[in-house]
Formats: sequence, C-alpha cells, structure tokens
Amino acid sequence: MIALHRDAPRIVGPLPGPEARAWLHRDDSVMSPSYTRTYPLVVKRGLGAMIEDVDGNRFLDFTAGIAVTNVGHCHPRVTRAIRQQAGELVHMSGTDFYYLPQIQLAERLAKLAPGDEPKRVFFTNSGAEANEAALKLARYHTRRARVIAFFGAFHGRTYGALSLSGSKPTQRRGFAPLVPDIHHAGYGCLESVKRLLRTVCPPEDLAAIFVEAIQGEGGYIVPPPDFLPGIRRLCDQTGAIMVVDEVQSGMGRTGKLFAQEHFGVAADITCVAKGIANGLPLGAIIAKASIMNWVPGSHASTFGGNPVACAAANVVLDLLEEKYLANTRRRGRQLMKGLSALAAKHPETIHQIRGKGLMVGMEVRHLGQPHPGFRDRIIDLAFERGLLLLPCGTSTVRFCPPLCVNQRQVETALELTAAALEAAEVELHAGRIPAPYDPFGPELGHHQANTPTNSHACLTTSPTSTYPGHSHS
Repeated sequence: MIALHRDAPRIVGPLPGPEARAWLHRDDSVMSPSYTRTYPLVVKRGLGAMIEDVDGNRFLDFTAGIAVTNVGHCHPRVTRAIRQQAGELVHMSGTDFYYLPQIQLAERLAKLAPGDEPKRVFFTNSGAEANEAALKLARYHTRRARVIAFFGAFHGRTYGALSLSGSKPTQRRGFAPLVPDIHHAGYGCLESVKRLLRTVCPPEDLAAIFVEAIQGEGGYIVPPPDFLPGIRRLCDQTGAIMVVDEVQSGMGRTGKLFAQEHFGVAADITCVAKGIANGLPLGAIIAKASIMNWVPGSHASTFGGNPVACAAANVVLDLLEEKYLANTRRRGRQLMKGLSALAAKHPETIHQIRGKGLMVGMEVRHLGQPHPGFRDRIIDLAFERGLLLLPCGTSTVRFCPPLCVNQRQVETALELTAAALEAAEVELHAGRIPAPYDPFGPELGHHQANTPTNSHACLTTSPTSTYPGHSHS
C-alpha cells in the first residue's frame, strides 16, 4: 500500500501505461460518452493525498475527486467507521424508519451551520439532489415561483439544478424546456440582481436567491466582501429565501466549515455534499426550522442519509474539528504564496491567483485573453509529471487537494506546476497549442486587469463563453 510519507510522485513509464490502455479500451465500449474525462488516469488505490494507477505510477492528487475526499483518500478512521457500520446496518431508509448515525449527523449539522435560529436537516445522495430539495422547499415555503441564480453557477445536472446553473451551453444543449421562472444575474454584482427585481422579476414573486459562497465550476471566483451580505439584505427585504450552495466550498474546503462564514452571513438554506462523507454518496440541506415546514410525504429519499455514509460523515466532522481546518488554513496560505510568486515570474500568462483555504484557482491568459487550450495543456503536462489538477471556468486551473495535504506535498505541487507551466509556454509560443475560438468574440470585461474572466462584472459581461475545453464540477 502507498506509504503516507511518500510525498513525491513516481512515473514509471509513458502515460497511459499498458494496463491503463487496456482498461480504457474496455471503458470506451460500455460507458456513457457524456462523461468528461480530463486525462487517461485509471486509478487502483489511494491514501492521503496520493493516488496510484493500475500500472504502478504514483500521483500527487490536487483534485480530491473534485473536492470530495477532504480528509484524504482512505483515511483509516473513516475506513474503520465504514466497515463497522457496514457490519451492523447498511440500509433501512430514513424516509420510513430511524437509525442512530443519521440522527447524530443531523444534530451536528444543525448546530454547526451558521446562524442562531434552530435548524432541520434533509438528507440526499448528492449536491444536485440537495439543490433540487432546496428549490422545492423554497417554493413550498414561500408559495412563490421565481428564483434568481447566477451566470457561471453550477448546481448540478438534474432538471431543477440544471435550470439554476449558468455555466456552459453543453450542459443545457438538447434538454429544453427547463424549469421556468428562473432568472440569472452577474455573480458578484448586486446591481445586476436589483436590475432583475426592477424589470423582469417582481419582488413579491421571488421565492429564493441561489448563490455559491465561492463559485466552483465558474472559475473559483471569490465574490466581493459586500456581495453575500448584500444578497442577505435583498432576501430579507423581499421575503425571499437565501440559499447558499456550499457543495464544493463547504466542509472545511476554505479553512472554515462553511465558506459563507468568511463573509459574515447565515443562509436560510445551506446545501452541502461532496466532502461531507469523504467519497460516499451523501448530501444535505440545512434549513431554518421555521422554513423547513413541509408536511410528511412532500419530499423524501429512499437512500438519502444512508447509515454507512452518515457514519463516515460523523468521523469527517471529527477530523475537521480536530486538525484539518487548521491545516487547511496553513497549507492554503502556503499554496497562495507559492502560486503568487509563480505569477510574479510569469505576468504574461498568469492573470490571477485567487481563492480561500485549499480552494484556489490560477487563471491563465495569452495576449490578454483567456486561452482554455493553454490551460488544458498545463493540466496535461502536470499529469505527465505526476500531479493531478482540474480545470474550471473558462481559463482557470483549480487546486483542491485533500485537506490533509502536508507542507512537502504543497512544495512538490508548486514545483510541478511551475514545470508544467513553463513547458506549456514553450509550446504556446511555438504555435503548437491551437488558438481559442469563440464565434461571439471575446467576453466583455477582459480589459479589466484584475477581473476574473467569469466574474460577470456589473452589467457589462456576457454569460460564460463557449470556448471548448475541459468541463468539471
């Protein structure tokens, strides 16, 4: 098994190796072509922040399964809790019966979520299901229909969650009609929300505003300090529900248990998933008790909050509180400092470093414009060197390692990122990376030197571009 002290990747041959190629061939004949695969990695096992593939190549994982394995792959305490619970009870359906791990987890989440008001919890299997439940609850409680969400947002691929999302055309293409009465505004811009309320969205019809505390798929965009407090005020003013999607930013990812805590706000409904159970399917909405007032049978889930996932989640919360929240803050500062130093050396290609904790984005550009092909090539070259990274937004590399990552592993990631960037720059300047194509021209707002590409600055930017490239959430 991989030893925890082995912080360095090891690539034993060309990628993908022979075993991986055989599995990729088998996958190609049976799996849905709708999946987005970033690179040909066929995983065998993992431990902590390290991954080993079927050919014995060892990788440093700065993806955490898309910000899911927050306390590290196969953490021994989480694994032990899973085994113990699986030996006692795997399923009994919390819709109709009661079991201890679910009640215990609900008690903890209700206590830990921001805000002093009593809360209740509804369990799901994923972030998309959590956002679906929040949409239903907001409309049920307010008896209103209209909802405001944001360009660049990603809330999931089920119909309600997809209707809330404003990320990429490929996620919507061919699936019309979507859920009606959902309006989109510019993320980070209160004025664009107010403009909707003044024009096409009557305030008395507004059920909810759905907002990510930090945009994930949209480009790891941190909003201005006054944005979430401003959304809170607008919801209070209109009687709408403030729904904060913390599926990716929650569970310690930013150095606080919930990213909304950085901005001093408390949502009416908070959606969580991904890192809550360290890889097992679990999501939840945590709502004010006065809002979660739907009657029995109005919403339910056969598998949501299953005993094994809840047992794992209880241990995840223990580990976050004991050490990993503090580690996230330390390693996040180290990562931001290192990437900022790299940006200072490469001002022509690194546009911005942004994030909180271990939710960090590096946006790249060429000739002042986003270049997703260049971004994707950096990720590919990092993979060849043993570092796993993911894309987000139009032209951003995302760094979201397990929260157990240590100092040496961050140093290694920075070294490998620098090497991949420099190699990609050579290819870019040699004309070996195709120029991006957008039939509608560059996005507005790119002249703003410190504006993230997908920030949709107030009333000036367009929806997320249609550049081809990697797409993950």
